[in-house]
Amino acid sequence: MARILANDGIDPIGKKLLEDAGFTVDTQTVPQDQLAVALQNYDGLTVRSATKVRKELIDVCPNLKLIGRGGVGMDNIDVEYARSKGITVVNTPAASSLSVAELVFAHLFTGVRFLQDANRRMPVEGNTKFNDLKKAYAKGIELRGKTIGIIGFGRIGRATAEVALGLGMNVLAYDLFPYSGNITLNLTLGIKVDIPVNTTSLEEVIANSDFISLHTPFADKPILGAAEFAAMKNGVGVVNCSRGGTIDEPALIEALNSGKVAFAGLDVFDNEPTPSAEILSHPKISLTPHIGASTNEAQERIGTELANLIIEHFKG
Repeated sequence: MARILANDGIDPIGKKLLEDAGFTVDTQTVPQDQLAVALQNYDGLTVRSATKVRKELIDVCPNLKLIGRGGVGMDNIDVEYARSKGITVVNTPAASSLSVAELVFAHLFTGVRFLQDANRRMPVEGNTKFNDLKKAYAKGIELRGKTIGIIGFGRIGRATAEVALGLGMNVLAYDLFPYSGNITLNLTLGIKVDIPVNTTSLEEVIANSDFISLHTPFADKPILGAAEFAAMKNGVGVVNCSRGGTIDEPALIEALNSGKVAFAGLDVFDNEPTPSAEILSHPKISLTPHIGASTNEAQERIGTELANLIIEHFKG
């Protein structure tokens, strides 16, 4: 039976599903510069965001029949080239949607109540400047009743809208592919509520949102740059849990320093895994190290879905 290298790991549930189906699954991480040699012994490769599968690697791995991406974005894989070589490429686009959406709101709640700065300053100043800090963080705002603009309205964007609507927010959404349909709120006791949402123009989202959340794949140029920040409301909050490079980071710093942008929440960065020191130290930025899909529940769903896709490919 086929041998699979899960180079960026796979949830134990997914590994067990594969092994029960007769596959050999290795989960040790092979360094990028050693993959060309190691993959001579495998029929399939699974990755997350760390491992890169480029044309040069594909060309020297004739045994490779499948590449699986545990997650949504596949910009670390030369997908079309792999498929042109007869290699099946699969991913798990739905499995992490809720986890990413919840992280968006972790950043939003952090930003509107200044937690990113309070958590830095309280340990060193809380016992000497308590009242000063209390005053500094006294002008928080609530999310309910505010408008969130969602740029990119695929599965994760719609999951973000579901959380927003559940909080009583208004939703403006933009996508390259227009969407018109219902967002279903799954409430307690099995109650479901359908709320209609239609996408609108990018310009309207940028101009009329109190908060903006990005959910797009990597683009050739930033989606939000100096011109877009200038067109936003004063005091907007911006969150990026999609891909580094979709926000012009120097323009974001300038907008934060001027007060145009009240705060930012970033889970992804230019130059990962070495984000700029200016971004990492800015008091108005809430930071996480690319952990949008890193919940136990999401990883179980990803591992299960990925295992089933691999089994279907090799045994279908």
